[in-house]
Amino acid sequence: MRALLRRVLRRRIAIAVACGAGFVVAGTLSATHGWAQWRRRIYQEPNAAYDGKFTFVRLSYTVQGHSGWEFDYPAMERNFMTILNDLTTVHPHVRESNIHAMDDPELGRYPIAYLSEPGWWHPDDSQAAGLRTWIAKGGFLIVDDFYGPYQWQNFEQSMKKVLPNGRIVPLDVSHPIFDSFFKIPTLVGMSHPDQPGQWPAEYKGIFEDNDPSKRLMVIINYNNDIGDYMEWSGQGYYAINFSNDAYKLATNYVVYALSH
Repeated sequence: MRALLRRVLRRRIAIAVACGAGFVVAGTLSATHGWAQWRRRIYQEPNAAYDGKFTFVRLSYTVQGHSGWEFDYPAMERNFMTILNDLTTVHPHVRESNIHAMDDPELGRYPIAYLSEPGWWHPDDSQAAGLRTWIAKGGFLIVDDFYGPYQWQNFEQSMKKVLPNGRIVPLDVSHPIFDSFFKIPTLVGMSHPDQPGQWPAEYKGIFEDNDPSKRLMVIINYNNDIGDYMEWSGQGYYAINFSNDAYKLATNYVVYALSH
């Protein structure tokens, strides 16, 4: 399967990356490339018109007056939707994706949303209530791209504002989300690309009614950044196994959410 992913990437990645050419990045990839993204100018593409097809949704928010949602946008979306379209029967919008505020009523049309950089996220009351309502109605939240104890503390506090009674629990490879499309044999090996090897990736979740036998509502990629691994998968910055594993995890998350 790894060889299949490699072939698909080589065949389609140039198209996907070209679709992401509407933004300008200040700086080059380095150990601090995440900070460089604060200085880039982002062209926010128009949202896809709702037509029932799967659309990748990214949640927007601000941090100290700056937008905080756009890390890896939109190249990650294009690359991931290309892979999802090639390997599954989901057949999403490939060249379009959506940005929604957490309290945007339109968010209710979409079953899955992606939250980037939650280590700096501070939802206000309206955003927290909107996200809480969306999750309660069946929304599935993917949390990604943060690391270290400070960012974890901030995320945990912010998530408590959204789901005051929700308990964050560790997940292991036996959970069905890690076997919903690809059978992932181990969760060991990845870490956040800004701090490679410093903290091993951890996968956590929040269940409906805090009951592990019920629906997983939130998947948390802590000490990891699958979005970054997917964004740069055609550029040779990272080992191919990290990009492949990121695509496998992301694909499983979508398939699980759409079938639960």
